[in-house]
Amino acid sequence: MKILLLEDDLQFCESVCEYLQTLGYDVECASDGQMACDLIAKNFYHLFILDIKVPYLSGHEVIKYIKSLNLDTPIMIMTSLVDIDDMAIGYELGCNEYLKKPFELAELKFRVGELMRKYYSVDDKNIVKLNGDFDFNANKKTLHHNGELIELSAKEIELVQCLVAHLNTYVSMEDIREQVWGDKEIDGADIRMHVLKIRQKTSNDFITSKRRVGYRIDAKKL
Repeated sequence: MKILLLEDDLQFCESVCEYLQTLGYDVECASDGQMACDLIAKNFYHLFILDIKVPYLSGHEVIKYIKSLNLDTPIMIMTSLVDIDDMAIGYELGCNEYLKKPFELAELKFRVGELMRKYYSVDDKNIVKLNGDFDFNANKKTLHHNGELIELSAKEIELVQCLVAHLNTYVSMEDIREQVWGDKEIDGADIRMHVLKIRQKTSNDFITSKRRVGYRIDAKKL
C-alpha cells in the first residue's frame, strides 16, 4: 500500500517515513505543497498524510487539488494546528482523520491501519478484499472467490493487479496499456477482450467500466 507524506520538517519526515516503511508501507515524501501536487498528478496513492503549514501550497490547498481530481483516496491531516476552526476547515475540505502533533508512533500506526482497513478492507499486507466477495493476494498474485481459486492467465492476473493497485479509481486504457503491456503494441480491442475473459471467469460487475474514462475494481464495501 502506497502513502504520500507531506512534511517540511525533514528530520521529522524521515523519522515518520522510516517507521511507516518498517510496517510494510511504500512511502513517498514531499517537503512542500507544490511537490506534493506534482507527485499526486503522476502517481497513485492509497493514503495521503498531510501537514498543513508547508511552503508554497498549504496542506489545505493540496486537499483541494486532490478533490479537484475526483480522487476518493483517504486523507489524514498531521499537524500542530489544534484550533477547532483549523480542524473544521480540514474536515470540511474532505480529510478523514486528524492527527495532532506531537504524537506517539504507535498512535500513527493505529490510525493508518484503521484507514487502510476502512477503505480497502485489508486483512494483512498482501490480501485485499474486493467487491463481490473476491480476495486478491498481491504477494502470490492469485484471485479467489469465497475461498475458491479463480484460474486466470498471466496477463489477466497482471490486468487485475493493475486495477487493484488503483482501487476505487478508474484506470484509463492508456495507463493499462503502459502498466500491463509496456512497450508491446496492442490496441483497445485487446484490452477489452482481456476484460471480457476476466468477467466471464468472475462476474460482469467485478470490473466496471466507464466510456472514455477506463476500468476499475472496487474494494469490498464494509
